[in-house]
Amino acid sequence: MTHFFNNKQVLMENVSFQDLTPKLLLGGIIMATRIKTWEIIDEELKETEESMIEMARKEKDHLEKWIKTNPKILGEDILIIGEQVYTKSGPLDFLGIDNSGNIVIVELKRDRLPRDVLTQAIDYASDVSSWDIDKLNGICLEYSSQSLEDYISEYFEGVQLEDLVLNKAQRLLLVGFSIEEPLSRMIEWLSSNYDIGINAIILNYIKTSSGDELLSKTVIIPEEIEKAKSDKKKFKILMSDEAGEYSLEELKELLIKYLSKDLYSARRIKKVVLPFLLKNKTATRVELKKEFVKAGVAKDESQAGYFLSLISNQLGQMKKDYLRQIIVYEYPNYTWEKDNFLLREEYREMIEDILTELKEDDNTIEKSL
Repeated sequence: MTHFFNNKQVLMENVSFQDLTPKLLLGGIIMATRIKTWEIIDEELKETEESMIEMARKEKDHLEKWIKTNPKILGEDILIIGEQVYTKSGPLDFLGIDNSGNIVIVELKRDRLPRDVLTQAIDYASDVSSWDIDKLNGICLEYSSQSLEDYISEYFEGVQLEDLVLNKAQRLLLVGFSIEEPLSRMIEWLSSNYDIGINAIILNYIKTSSGDELLSKTVIIPEEIEKAKSDKKKFKILMSDEAGEYSLEELKELLIKYLSKDLYSARRIKKVVLPFLLKNKTATRVELKKEFVKAGVAKDESQAGYFLSLISNQLGQMKKDYLRQIIVYEYPNYTWEKDNFLLREEYREMIEDILTELKEDDNTIEKSL
């Protein structure tokens, strides 16, 4: 491909080259892949040889900074939520999430990607796979000063945190400036035979004769294939308007378990929605948005509307039919917008008891801290 900078042409081509300092592997020679670049100056090709190392560019000081300014170089569907994140095996360079809820482990090298970087990334992933939403939210807060919920909704259009099954699968992304042939072969084998979300990005850093610094990339696994793997790992949440038919004992147990969870919507239902419905016979979306702001849960009605949409999503999830057993709603304006919420009269006393019990538990926990 050809690029123009300051009226000069830069020609980039992918090539394979034999390592000038070969190492033996099973009687063979390790090969590495890199990108070579030529400038077109006065109708003549001039090869550019500068590397990050030669130009005194450092992995932490430069490469990580560049990626943070535009993480799309890692992939259109990847959002960085943490850097230098500590695991049981040491810090990983970047932690990301894709728009299917998969966690992405990113490992950077400012030179060649050796084959042992794969072991390192797998080691990180084995620890990260056990992290829950609270752990991930804390990492995101430290990195972005935003909750994971707000960060995802801001950068992934149309994607809501509670629509995702987070960290159900992990993706490995290895980033460097060349790659040993055995590592490339292992990546292709793991991807094609075991459907593992793994890829390598090979970057090419050049500095032109006019002083422009350029960074281009190529990948081992075509991005459309990697995206298809990611989409395949996305878990669709089934929706329904059918109410549950649990006994009072079963229903109370399910509600206490749900409302005790440290989840955004569960806390908002417990703190705002249910108390408001206990005081009022019905609640419209407009009334609930005002109540969210009044309770200090939302900074304005726009944010309150977003929170209410998340709660409506929770109410509509098929597996949460116990919520629909106590709360009734209508669709007066749009087929997708719940409104006119009502707490079923026969469960009013039970809900009062549950909220009192949960409040006492919260107070006990606070006193013990």
